[in-house]
Amino acid sequence: MKKYIIHLAPFIISLIWLVAECQTFNPIFLKGPEFLTFYLILLLGFYASVFGLRVFQETVSKTTFYGLAFIFGLGVLKLIRGIMLDKPIGFLVMILVLECIAGAVFIPSYFKNTRK
Repeated sequence: MKKYIIHLAPFIISLIWLVAECQTFNPIFLKGPEFLTFYLILLLGFYASVFGLRVFQETVSKTTFYGLAFIFGLGVLKLIRGIMLDKPIGFLVMILVLECIAGAVFIPSYFKNTRK
């Protein structure tokens, strides 16, 4: 239960920012800088929660991977929309590449913990 609450906090914080600053619940239709701000709040908050769990020697769970997959999927969806609308997508591509690298770091530790 503690993992769910810790991983849910970044989603709630980013949604509160989204409603307070942009007056919307839909991050897909945001303009570039606003979406990048929302996405970075969500991504950095989620990785901070993962780091916090690792500091307390908690294992990386399926919940973590579902959260990472959701965040990555949101970024890919916005990337596809940006390509279709012929918008600049350079920063989003860099963020997604860094997210893939960070995900590659967490995946081996997950499989190492599940084999024991």
